[in-house]
Amino acid sequence: MKKYSLVIIAFVMATGTVFGTSTEKTKEKVFSIFTKMARSNQNQNNSFLLIHSDSLNIHWKMGSSANNEITADSNQPFHYASIGKTIVSTTVAILAEQGKIKFSDHISKYLDREILNGLHIYKKNDYSDSITIAQLLNHTSGIADYYTDKNKDGICLMDRMLAEPNTFWTPYTTIAWTKNNLKAKFKPGKGCHYSDTNYELLGLIIEQITKKQLHEVCHELIFNPLEMNDTYFIFHSEPKNQPTKKMADLFYKGKNLATYKSISMSWAGGGVISTTEDMLIFFKALNSRKLIKNETLETMKSDYGKLGANMNYGYGLMQFRFFGMGSKYRIWGNSGSVGAIMYYNEASDTYIIGCFNKFGWQVEPIMFIVRILRHIFALK
Repeated sequence: MKKYSLVIIAFVMATGTVFGTSTEKTKEKVFSIFTKMARSNQNQNNSFLLIHSDSLNIHWKMGSSANNEITADSNQPFHYASIGKTIVSTTVAILAEQGKIKFSDHISKYLDREILNGLHIYKKNDYSDSITIAQLLNHTSGIADYYTDKNKDGICLMDRMLAEPNTFWTPYTTIAWTKNNLKAKFKPGKGCHYSDTNYELLGLIIEQITKKQLHEVCHELIFNPLEMNDTYFIFHSEPKNQPTKKMADLFYKGKNLATYKSISMSWAGGGVISTTEDMLIFFKALNSRKLIKNETLETMKSDYGKLGANMNYGYGLMQFRFFGMGSKYRIWGNSGSVGAIMYYNEASDTYIIGCFNKFGWQVEPIMFIVRILRHIFALK
């Protein structure tokens, strides 16, 4: 997450202006940029893109492949990785509006001692009982990240995921690994550190509140009401549309991670599989206040931790403000570590959703959004 800021600042300072052009030419240019990025990555198969704007009357969708012999299906489901956190944070927000939880609640109200004991030790003091729901949501809890933070032996669970493809992980095993191998980063509320562990805890809290499994709750509160029929939690549920299409391959160092049981370590922190169309339905419903009230959404956006100079993280929602480019380039939404993007630009009323299916791509998709916004602004 730290590398976002400086790289993007340097990129946007070199970005020029595009003047008025036709819708069709703009579409061709955007797809050309997208295809070039997709085909620059020889270790992946299909990439996906959906650009939608009611105000501009555009709905552009495509799939592209690094391998010219493979036809990309733009309707294929793919792994959204950490964008799944937005589903979980919205679920928490819905439960909050139902009066079942408060953002200010301490997590000790919902989690048992087995999980809480030793969860957050900082400078020999145990702050586990002091952590709030809000601090899990916006990564200000200080809890370490099992996924990328390394233990004293230089190992993180991402390394284990790659080395042990047949290992199935649960939130209990990832949380236990965090407690046994990693140290807290700071006192709760005194900093911001991106941590998948936060969202695994939120998943367990949702289950404790509802007495149902996380995937059941998300289907009941979000997927089913919105008719997101191609969306599900990998290893835990199935999409309503059957037979389901094969999830897109996800290559890293020549290995197809889509076949690994070990990606089960991304549960509440990133276990959602979906299509661009389904996620557009979700994001539009969230943005139009159909899922939650305006006041709740504004809290999700405004109560944030600072992950970088130009990047804030609210409740499962990232916000980028690009220096030197004015407020019209601001975007909010979320990213996934596989090159997945789900962002909205208010100035152009444009949704940009997709995935490059490139493990570790985080900065590149944000640069891509800035580039295509230049062309979209020329339509207004």
